[in-house]
Amino acid sequence: MDAEHNTDSTVIPFRPRREPATLWREVLGEEIRRQRTARSDRLRDTAERAGISPQYLSELERGMKDPSSEVLEAVAGALGNSSFDLVRSAAAPSGPVLLAA
Repeated sequence: MDAEHNTDSTVIPFRPRREPATLWREVLGEEIRRQRTARSDRLRDTAERAGISPQYLSELERGMKDPSSEVLEAVAGALGNSSFDLVRSAAAPSGPVLLAA
């Protein structure tokens, strides 16, 4: 059946498109970057102290990877922090956050 002869009376209501929710890994990555740059550290400096590659740290900061608890503790330690303090600093976002996707 073509569109001209469609007799279906079902009306689909318009729903405005909502902004995508921010993921937890993105919020955490922003906080890692904020703390790293506040220390004037390069990616390489922090990554070396954490025992991870600069590429992986970059992916964490951009919210592309979810760190394991071990990696999170290593990165936090490289920033002179505990993972608890790092998470607590990141836990006050400006809007809704998806903890799992």
